[in-house]
Amino acid sequence: MAELRTALENIGLSRVKTYIQSGNVLFESQEDEASVRQQIEREIASVFGITLTVVMRTAEEMEHIVSHCPFSAELIADAAASCVGESLYVALLPESPPSSGIEKLAAANNGNDEYHISGRDVYLLFRHSVRDAKLSTNLQKLGVQVTVRNWNTMNKLVEMAKEMRL
Repeated sequence: MAELRTALENIGLSRVKTYIQSGNVLFESQEDEASVRQQIEREIASVFGITLTVVMRTAEEMEHIVSHCPFSAELIADAAASCVGESLYVALLPESPPSSGIEKLAAANNGNDEYHISGRDVYLLFRHSVRDAKLSTNLQKLGVQVTVRNWNTMNKLVEMAKEMRL
């Protein structure tokens, strides 16, 4: 992650901070999202030889995601009681999924798990295990790139973003 931090600082991003070994990066930039995404994707390809789609959210968007969870605390607790590992996740997309992708995901869900799509974000509630869930294995049917974070990580990133403002 230190190499990633350095690479992003080299393209002009400031106050770069990383969280765990999963590519979660917080930074400041005055440029628009599309420009920053392209710069990061090019730099990662150049430095690390990896081609990927960067998914970004502002600090305010992250706070909104965490504060507007569509599932009730009771529903989350019930799912957590029967789930192996984490039960609540958010899939972050670079753009809103097309209606055709939403229909395909709905058809692939076996009903054990729940999801809620809100713009570029998909809230996922698993009752048994994310690894074995038909819903998680079919997220690619949305027709856009997806990166998934568990609820603890989402909350930690929001906390880190708030600390950066101080």
